[in-house]
Amino acid sequence: MKKKTLYRCSNCGFESIKWLGKCPTCSSWNTLEEITVELKNTDSRTRQTSKKSIKKLYEVVSSKSNRIVTGINEFDRVMGGGIVKDSISIITARPGAGKSTLLLQISNCIAKEGYKVIYASGEESDSQIKNRADRILDKIHENIWVLQENNLDNVLDAVEEIDPDMVIIDSIQTFTMEASLPARAGSPTQTMECANALLHVAKNEKRPRAVIIVGQMTKNDELAGLRALEHLVDTVLIIEDDNDEELRVLVSSKNRFGGIENGFFQMREEGIVSIDNPSEFFMTKREEGEVISGSALTVIKEGTRCIITEIESLVSKSFTPYPTRIGETLGKDKLNTLISILEQRGNINLYDKNVIIKTTGGIKIREQGINLAVIMSIVSSVKQQGIESNIAFIADVGLTGELKKVPSLESRIKEIERMGFKKVYVAYDSFTKTNNFKKIQIFELKTLIDVIKHVYNC
Repeated sequence: MKKKTLYRCSNCGFESIKWLGKCPTCSSWNTLEEITVELKNTDSRTRQTSKKSIKKLYEVVSSKSNRIVTGINEFDRVMGGGIVKDSISIITARPGAGKSTLLLQISNCIAKEGYKVIYASGEESDSQIKNRADRILDKIHENIWVLQENNLDNVLDAVEEIDPDMVIIDSIQTFTMEASLPARAGSPTQTMECANALLHVAKNEKRPRAVIIVGQMTKNDELAGLRALEHLVDTVLIIEDDNDEELRVLVSSKNRFGGIENGFFQMREEGIVSIDNPSEFFMTKREEGEVISGSALTVIKEGTRCIITEIESLVSKSFTPYPTRIGETLGKDKLNTLISILEQRGNINLYDKNVIIKTTGGIKIREQGINLAVIMSIVSSVKQQGIESNIAFIADVGLTGELKKVPSLESRIKEIERMGFKKVYVAYDSFTKTNNFKKIQIFELKTLIDVIKHVYNC
């Protein structure tokens, strides 16, 4: 039997793993006395090693096709087609981003398909979880069990009793195991011990289970804890959000069972809603022939998917020595660079103009292929002449004013062709061979000034 040292209050019986001058329960001073207690043997499931037979690689049955499909399209996409049944994943985000909401929705979706789920929370009470479920779910399925617990040993006991197909731990930094006492919850020792125990639960050959862990996020927007935790799990998911926006982006920074994908969601009163057609969401629907100044369309690449995005700009007269430059979804340095290119290479003066840039839907811009669209959006706003809504711009713009090729151009053009676009402007000599597009007109031009003249016939 292992032994450990505790401190027990002689007045009320409160126990602590470290000595305290004042009992936090009864407020008595100097009443905590040192005692030694025996620990029961730790669960053999987390300690015992069994001899496994060695196999030839080609004889091993792949688990990729053995997935739990949730029916939440964007989540299934990010996971590579669903949750692998013997996988362990971790999801992290800032407080209030929707981690627990999304996991409750996933739990209910797979419960309807006959799978059993244990939702263990070390942060919220059963009633708090129930209140959220009542708000976001039409009907709570009977295949979901909830457990308010900070002791992972008790959760593992519940797993044996219920025999669930999925186990959700919210969050890993609030759980402890007796084998690692007196280390506190959230310490590297406890976190890794709990994670390794859950790994055994997921990878059990006789009874594989899907395990999803919630991980807390630091003030630097990184997963809290050791980097070893990210190495241990199969999938690392991050929910990106702006506190004042409805948009949520689910990013897989690691996925052993699929590619690196992004999923888009809207946070609403009824929960997190999957955005199944992002190209429609990130552009404004307008009537045919309707043009609005300050708008230009482009195509971005998110994972393996191409998404049409609308760039909006507002240019106004400045009455101060230093005009305002605001890029809500674009870095300020990048915006200033593009404005300088437009002034020098496009012959448009903005020294006395305020320039504000944003994207429809609030999606953040991370790539160079949208630069031509950003500049043309500003040009449209300066000239107060709209650009036809069936035209797209897919090119980078160098400091010389020359258009530069962007990767995955053909797949981007396929997306705008699918959405009914008629014209697209790209860099000169972007295709190594004759393109196969028949429904869309492609203009390959050399410089920014060529594009401006072509669009505005000047």
